[in-house]
Amino acid sequence: MQGRSGKLWAQWGLVLGLPLLALLGALAFTTLVLLAVGSPPYPPYWLLFAGVLSSPVRLADMLMLAAPLLLCSSGLTLTFAAGLYNLGIEGQVIIGAVFAMVPLRWWPELSPVALWLLTFGMGALGGMSWALLTAWLRVYGRVNEIFAGLGLNFVATGVTLYLVLGPWKREGSASTSGTEPLDQAIRLPTIEGLRLAPLAPLLALVLLVLVWWLLRQTRWGLSLRATGLNAVAAERFAVPSRRRMIEAMAGCGVLAGLAGTIQVLAVFHTLTPSISSGIGLLALLVTLLVQAHPLLILPVVLFFALLSVGSTQLPLQLQIDSSIGGVLQGALVLCMLLLRGLQQRWSQARVWDNE
Repeated sequence: MQGRSGKLWAQWGLVLGLPLLALLGALAFTTLVLLAVGSPPYPPYWLLFAGVLSSPVRLADMLMLAAPLLLCSSGLTLTFAAGLYNLGIEGQVIIGAVFAMVPLRWWPELSPVALWLLTFGMGALGGMSWALLTAWLRVYGRVNEIFAGLGLNFVATGVTLYLVLGPWKREGSASTSGTEPLDQAIRLPTIEGLRLAPLAPLLALVLLVLVWWLLRQTRWGLSLRATGLNAVAAERFAVPSRRRMIEAMAGCGVLAGLAGTIQVLAVFHTLTPSISSGIGLLALLVTLLVQAHPLLILPVVLFFALLSVGSTQLPLQLQIDSSIGGVLQGALVLCMLLLRGLQQRWSQARVWDNE
């Protein structure tokens, strides 16, 4: 019993200790960057962390960024578990937003609740369809999902540009700022004085719990993880690996499409070429950092959202470029990957020494 307890504590020590070490390393690297450009590190760190939490408006903005980011990160957890690197998630967010605009443009006379349900359903369908294209190319076309996804990202952006500047352009002029803004009545309700639509983070939390349950508590999740570990071996044990890959991509596409829908209904209130706002790529960093562990996604998403919102204040108050927040995020992921690599090499060395 004590042996099992000790192993459990050791595992959780690695789960929690490595991220803390990675954070310290990322902070050290970012501090060097700030000192190199002649900026004392304390004021930027104060704005990045405490500055957001001290303002209700910025806190609301952080939660509205965290909602689609949490959806995308949850979806990527499914594809990472299946051994797939879904770099096409940006395109899935974009196409989800495009599909979400269809009922908003065609049936605005519907009651708000019916229209929202239809819009979320269309957004999920769009993201899933785009993800299934990548899955089909991967499983049947023998095209690596990384290259297929990146190519489809460009296509999705091109489709959006065509719609915004062409058939769906604003009355009287075509502008990359987006289509006609949505009527106030069909936008997701927000808290008065804030840009926070409570339904968005609530939906993201519910779906995160669903993803955790599917991966950790069901036979389907077990077979998905077996596929990710070794698809060929899983097939020999009667696991339908190809089907699981397709299902994982479809699930990720659904969640990415819902993220795109939130961007339309609750954030931009229009369709713009930059509707994804890089959320898919940021979700890739989150998922790499947590190694697709569902329980760690929420705190890391909140941390990344805090950095992203806080960094927007840097050029306004300190004349420091907002990209320093991205430097910290990227350094955090790189430090985590480096530490995991060192930990694996150390474990292998111990095995060899015991032999």
